[in-house]
Parts: sequence; structure tokens; C-alpha cells
Amino acid sequence: MHTRSLSPSPALDDRIDRLRRLAQAEPRLEGVLLYGSWTLGEADAHSDIEAYLYIQDDRLADFDGPAFLEQLAPLKLAYTNMYGILAVVFDDLMRGEFHLTAAGTGIDEVPTWQGMVHLPRPDDAVLLDRTGRLTRAARRLAEFRPPEPAATARQLIDELTNWTLMLAHVLARGETARAHNLLHAVVAPQQLQLCRLLRDSTAHWLTPSRALERDLPAADRDRYTSTTAAA
Repeated sequence: MHTRSLSPSPALDDRIDRLRRLAQAEPRLEGVLLYGSWTLGEADAHSDIEAYLYIQDDRLADFDGPAFLEQLAPLKLAYTNMYGILAVVFDDLMRGEFHLTAAGTGIDEVPTWQGMVHLPRPDDAVLLDRTGRLTRAARRLAEFRPPEPAATARQLIDELTNWTLMLAHVLARGETARAHNLLHAVVAPQQLQLCRLLRDSTAHWLTPSRALERDLPAADRDRYTSTTAAA
């Protein structure tokens, strides 16, 4: 069985197809679930490969993630990043992020991602499912739930009022680097969400900066840049 190509990146499609075959041949894996731009049909030549590897609970300790992924393509980098995720760089400079997760509790958590993860094609995102549990769980994420306009706008306005005031105090203190971090990490994403809400452009709500140049009018993009490019 071959992965249906959903992207203009044959290299990514081929790597996903190979991951499916390798997973099927690895008895310690109960399931594999893709996430990210490929599952949204938005991948391109610059996209990463991102997946959860659900490992049988009693085999998690002896599962060598880098050795398994080396079968996909030679690795130039493999390490556990700050979020506890196995991050890799393949020899063609494609990045990868892989969650090595115990299948028992891990698959049960998937439905709790509603509102945080969207899988419009859940059956494509599931590369391996030996028990049927993962497919049932992934299908719970097929429906995108846009934010409720009035309550979300009120929350965002309150958040922006609070954090922008803090930003002003930090900047007035002369802590430019801290202000710059606060601006980009907290204020800017909320500005984008509010703008998307006003423009009824919430398809990329979960990552509001994604496809900004395509989703919002030029005037909105210019205003966003003018308030976030520098502290």
C-alpha cells in the first residue's frame, strides 16, 4: 500500500511511504500517526516529517529511535530536544520530529487534542494501526472547530491589554531584549489571532502566523510588521 501523494514534495511523500513500510515491519510499534503540514495538505519542499511512534508499553525502554529512523535515510543529527521529542536531520537536510510514546496511554490521549490538533484526513495520517484504536482516536480530530467569535474576541482583547501594558513597562525599564521576546512570544500571536477573527480567516487559527501572507490583506500584514518587527 502506498501513501497517496498530498504534497508537491516527492521526497517527503516517499519518506512517508517508506515510514509506513518500516513501521509495518517493526513488531514493537502498535501505531504511527503523522501530524503537521502534510496531514493538512499544505506541505511543500521545505516541510518536515512529524509523527508519533506508539510503541508497545513493555518495549518502550529498548526501542532505539535513531536506529529505527536511520532506515528512512542517513541521519546527520539526532537528539532529544527541549520538549522531549526526538529531533533529527536527514542527509538531505529534511528535518524530522518524532514522539516516542507508550501506546497504552499515548493513544488514549489523542482525542484530548481536540481544539489543538486538526487532522482533516485522519485515515491518511494513520500510517500504522494494529488494533484499530489509533484510527478511532484520530477520527475524533477530523472536524475543525473555529473559535466562537464574541467570547474569543473578549478574551483576546483582555489578554492584549494586559500583556501590552507589561511590554510597555518592560520597555520603559530599558530591558529591550526582554521586551522583544515578550512581543514575539506573547503579544504578536494574539494580535494575529484577533486579526484573523476580525477577517473571518481562522483556518490557520492553531498556528496564526502560518500562511499569513496568503490569508490576510496586505494592509493587515503591513500593520502587523510595523508593530512586531522591532521592540
